[in-house]
Amino acid sequence: MGWFGRSYKNYDFEMFSISHFVILSICIVVSALLFFYREKLKDEKWRAAEIGVAISLIMAESTYHFWMLFNDIWNASHAIPLELCSISLILTVLLLQSRKKIIYEILLFTALLGASQALFTPLLNYEFPHFRFFHFFYTHLMIILVPLYFTWAKGYRPTIWSVLKLFIFLNVLMPIIMLINKLVGGNYMFLSHKPDSASLLDVLGPYPWYILSLEALLVSLSLIVWLIFRVKGAVKKEMSRDLPIQ
Repeated sequence: MGWFGRSYKNYDFEMFSISHFVILSICIVVSALLFFYREKLKDEKWRAAEIGVAISLIMAESTYHFWMLFNDIWNASHAIPLELCSISLILTVLLLQSRKKIIYEILLFTALLGASQALFTPLLNYEFPHFRFFHFFYTHLMIILVPLYFTWAKGYRPTIWSVLKLFIFLNVLMPIIMLINKLVGGNYMFLSHKPDSASLLDVLGPYPWYILSLEALLVSLSLIVWLIFRVKGAVKKEMSRDLPIQ
């Protein structure tokens, strides 16, 4: 059962390999299809598909934790879903089930700034056709595609206040994760120390100042995402409604 085992001796993942390029191509193609068929996707008949994707993500993540337990590698220091992508996965399931806009507003930013980076430069050891390969890429693809679906097919859009909500969300979350890191000896969201390997954090200053630098960078990039996905001309329309008729 090598495809479900712990060893990656015969499944050593290589970044930008054929399998990696296939995944990236799937992401681009499906994103394009969501955009071009956005009018047809507005139909309520797709509600069942939304629930189906939510259930599939719950099953995939549950199987991942079973895989860790089965191979005796589950540990509170790294297996609790407290990384940004794991939190985004939870938000994805909640958005599909509830369709709450406040969840979309946070997920859009964490997906496009976090999950997309993980998809292009994955921290992954397991190559196709190992279970972990499918779990990693399926969950990250859905984290990206679901908010795009809600943007283009369901008409959701971020506002400038969405960036503020993201900022509040992260700053409420950070002290909780810092406490958990201390209790379990973890480094979730790199809030305890920088990763051992070279990363973007190396140019953002020493601990703990790189956390503030990273937060400022995230807010700056979120503003760019807002500019791209906002409802263009919304402010002008609002102003025009307030003008008296001549």
